Parts: sequence; C-alpha cells; structure tokens
Amino acid sequence: MRIDVALSESKRDLRLDLFRGLANWAMFLGHISSTILSWFSFRNYGFSDGADLFVFISGYTSALVFARKMLERGFVFGASRIIRRVWQIYVAHILLFVFYLVSVLFLSYRFGASDFIDRFNVAPLLVAPVDTLTQGLVLKYKPLNLDVLPLYVVLMGVFPPVLWLMLRHRNLVMLGSVLIYFATRQLGWNLPSYPSGVWYFNPFAWQLLFLFGAWLALGGANTLHFLIRSRIVLSFAVIYLLFSAAMTLAAQLLDTQGLFPLVVFEAFNPNDKTNLAPYRFLHLAVLIIVVVRFIPIDAPGLQAAIWLPLVKCGQQSLEVFCVGIYLSFLASFVLQTTSDGFIAQLLVGTGGLAVMTAVAYYRSWSKRAEKSVHVDLHDSTGMQAETRLSRIVRAS
Repeated sequence: MRIDVALSESKRDLRLDLFRGLANWAMFLGHISSTILSWFSFRNYGFSDGADLFVFISGYTSALVFARKMLERGFVFGASRIIRRVWQIYVAHILLFVFYLVSVLFLSYRFGASDFIDRFNVAPLLVAPVDTLTQGLVLKYKPLNLDVLPLYVVLMGVFPPVLWLMLRHRNLVMLGSVLIYFATRQLGWNLPSYPSGVWYFNPFAWQLLFLFGAWLALGGANTLHFLIRSRIVLSFAVIYLLFSAAMTLAAQLLDTQGLFPLVVFEAFNPNDKTNLAPYRFLHLAVLIIVVVRFIPIDAPGLQAAIWLPLVKCGQQSLEVFCVGIYLSFLASFVLQTTSDGFIAQLLVGTGGLAVMTAVAYYRSWSKRAEKSVHVDLHDSTGMQAETRLSRIVRAS
C-alpha cells in the first residue's frame, strides 16, 4: 500500500519544546486556584489553555517520532515503541497517583485540613479503599488535577493502528476524527468515571486535538500553509483572539459581563472543556497560525538564553508535568495552612517553577550520561572483540 506522508524536516523544532514547557508552567500555576498565580495561566485569557496545547503538541511530536520508526523498521517495531511509551506514561501516572493520595491524606490529617480530602477528590479512598485503588489502576478513578495523563495513555494506546493508517490515508483518518468528534458531542459518548460521572477530558472529543497535531506533522501543515500567508486569516485570528480574551475575562470579572448580550455570553460560558467545545479548538488553531507566522522555526530568538529553562521543561515534559501537578497540590496546601498573602503566593509559585526547571535539567543531564555510558560500553566491547580476533589471527 502506498505511503502518503510528508514528514517535516528532522531538525528539532524548538518552538514545540518552548511551548510545551510553557504549557507545563501554565498548568502548574493554573492549578493553584484562587490565587494571583492563576492569572499567569492561559485559561483566563482565551478559550483554550495549557491542557489543549499539551495534547496538541503531544500528538504532533508523537507522529514525528514514531512515524519515522514505523517507516524505517516496520509496523511491529513502531507499534512496540509506542506501547513502550504508553507503559512509561502509565507508570508515571500510577506513581504520581500513589504519591498524590498519600500526601493529601497525610498532610490533611497531620495539619487538620480535612477539607482537602473532599477538595482533591480523595474521599472515595476512605469509603472503599480496595475498590478505589483498583479503579485508579484502570484509570476510572482520578483525584483532582490527575486527568491529563489517563487521557494521554488512552490516546497513545490506540495510536499504533491510527498512525499506520495516517501514513497511508492521513486525510481520511483526519476526516474520521472530525466525524467522531461531532458524533461525540451530539450523542454524548464518554468513558465512565469512578465513583460516578464521566471522564473530565472526554477522549472521544480530545482525540481531535491529538490527531490534528499528528496530521499536521505528517504533511497536513503543507496543505494548510496558505493560511499562514493569508492576511485575511491573520486579521480574523487577531480579532478572534481578542474576542476570546474579552469573553473569558468577562466570566472572571463579574462587573464586565453586562458589556455583552446575554445570549452571546452564555454561548461561551461556562467553557465546555470536557467535550472540547468547537470554540476551544478554533482558539488554539488560530493561535497556532499567529505563532507560526511570526515565529519561524529558524527564528534566532529561540536560541536566547532566557528561553532555555522553558525549552528544557518542554524536552523533559513527562517528568516536569508530573512534578508540576504534585507541586500544585503542595503549593495550595502551604498557602492555606500558612499564609496566602501576595508575597507568599509569589514565593510558592517561583519555588515551584524552580523545582520543575531543576528536574528538567537533571533529567536532561541524566539521559546524556546514560547515553554516554552506553556508547562507552559499546566501544569498549567492540575494542575487546577486535583484540581477541587479532590474537586468534596471529595465533593461527
């Protein structure tokens, strides 16, 4: 069957790392609710937020990485690499899940902050611990803010056959993704959650963002390149971004809601995040157009030292994301049990970002060290084999 794909150049796109790191920082700050820190997140200035950006970039980078493996070594090898990544994400989620539960319970009892048990959705563990942990292992039970990685596991878990099809019929797969998205919104498809309800991030809807990123990486970007050059599209994008910011801010600032007709305001508020409202998808799409137009892949500013912490956090995204989620709980706990003043909030936020960045730098160094040791061992083994072979030849 003919391969119908146009992979982008192999040069690393620092924009992906930069904005994935920015998404991780924004999600950390946004999860510290009811503080000045949440105003540094994306969600207060537009319909989409850090989660949308994280899922989109994950789809884009997954397609780039695993499509090459599948093309070079075949479907079985490529699928095995994807499944290995799924396992890594699942293990990271379970470790975060366990540390999160234990920390919430321990600190709540130790410092008398029992409201945290309900606030972070840990109460089911006290009612039915065995059942709750079992449901957590199968991704049906999720404490507060632990919804993104289960979504990532599901999307990556079904990616091997989807990627195989996208390499041959990417436009048809993208069309199928769009149809599933609209059917989901119309028919109410979702996965059940525990102890009740459904998934906060509906995978049947959010797959659209993930596969849209994959579609762009596999050649769709060339199809839509004319949008980047269009002045009409740019004008619409800027107007829509401003409208989105105004509408979102109006929901946060009660005094400004009267500036908009009620029917218009209610069409966008509350923001439907669970089923990825169309205006969320459009917001991220036009944001991508603006970014790509004004920040090309070879923009010299991307190499500036000021962006390096964000780039590092984007390159070590999984580890940084897990640490950020855990730190957001600790930050909320510290602010509630000590002081929630302006200075305290800034110190907690800055400290959390510093820890996330330190983890990114450590993981980057650790991976380089492991690769260096592997290369040295390989070279050493090769030299020993050559020496033994030379001795055998001389002896003969």
